[in-house]
Amino acid sequence: METSMKTIGLLGGMSWESSKTYYNILNQMTRQHLGGYNSARLVLISLNFNDIEPKLRTWDWDSISAILVDAARRCELAGAESILICSNTIHHSFEAVEAAIDVPCFHITRVIGAALARDNRKTVGLLGTKYTMQSGYIANELASHSDITAIVPTTDEQETINQIIFDELCHGIINEISRQTYLEIMQSLYQRGAEVIILGCTEIEMLIKPEHTDLPLYDTTRCHAGAAMDWALGLPAGTCR
Repeated sequence: METSMKTIGLLGGMSWESSKTYYNILNQMTRQHLGGYNSARLVLISLNFNDIEPKLRTWDWDSISAILVDAARRCELAGAESILICSNTIHHSFEAVEAAIDVPCFHITRVIGAALARDNRKTVGLLGTKYTMQSGYIANELASHSDITAIVPTTDEQETINQIIFDELCHGIINEISRQTYLEIMQSLYQRGAEVIILGCTEIEMLIKPEHTDLPLYDTTRCHAGAAMDWALGLPAGTCR
């Protein structure tokens, strides 16, 4: 008898280093809840980030959205019953993707906002790519949907965070000096009033883990994957975190 589980579609490759994290987390959650030889039902469309990254540098969201819409449609045709865009930054294209498909698409910021609201968090420190931090996209989503205020690092700190993401984490490089730099920036956000830190880039969880800091962390990758797994297994929201 087949296990009752819906199929989750992943739009990955942005970068593939974080896409494999999604794959691992979703399968770990499946094992935890179903046991045995169960693994997650997934469809993965892995994009070539080299085609997208230059468009990011010019803030060409129309072209990026066209790529994501095509990928989402192909993912749905391949059998996906829901869609995850496996990147915080690329959620700028969420509305275009959602409008183009007929299956649910889980918004990473609304998922993390719901988790923060459940825990009664009101002020958060946000780490992410400079495109995420400078555009205010995630901060605006948190404010409008969850009444949560996001504090971002200084402009110089944003450039440093971004450089580490693109030059190191996207290439699978884990550098202890970079980790200490992130921890110092996180401490600065805490001193400015942040109650918790949002790891608002799907690669950051590779570098910063709970054992590295006493500050409460909200990993958007794990929360995003968990929301989809709750849905796929028919569990109450917040079960898989």
